[in-house]
Amino acid sequence: MFNEKRIAMKKKLLLLLPLLIFAVLASFFVVGLDRNPREIPSPLVGKPLPEFSLPTLDAPEQIVTKERFAGQVWLLNVWASWCVSCRSEHPLLLEYAKTNETPIIGLNYKDKMPDAKAWLQRYGNPYEMSIVDADGRFGIDLGVYGVPETFLIGKNGIISYKHIGPITEESLRNIIIPKIKELKQQ
Repeated sequence: MFNEKRIAMKKKLLLLLPLLIFAVLASFFVVGLDRNPREIPSPLVGKPLPEFSLPTLDAPEQIVTKERFAGQVWLLNVWASWCVSCRSEHPLLLEYAKTNETPIIGLNYKDKMPDAKAWLQRYGNPYEMSIVDADGRFGIDLGVYGVPETFLIGKNGIISYKHIGPITEESLRNIIIPKIKELKQQ
């Protein structure tokens, strides 16, 4: 009798096990739906911009370092002529550049210089300058997942924000511009 009750209890537990596993998986799914896939935390936010020494797109003999931008708030926009998403954010960058509120520096990433120059000629140039990361090493130092990505750097050279993917009107208006204003007040 005691053995029969034990067997019956084991059968009930075995029947409940798939239901329990389903409940756990469903809870992970629900939590995952609540997350924004573009919000990948960057270990560099709150830390100094990595050192770099890169040529400019317009004058490859001219080498630029991060010291060139010391004391100002600026945006570093990682882009490439082969990047489809870069094309979608480009008109917004052109419009924002007209305000002269904040310099936008382009980081041309793993691109061919003639292609990059032709792309800017065709679509317009929102950048105060574009620096060239032909081999992607600086992108690796920045933790670039893909293009486009945009970094907001403060007067002190600290990365204060990283935007993954194309900038939208909403992200520019609600996140980036308020952060720029905040950094300029510091």
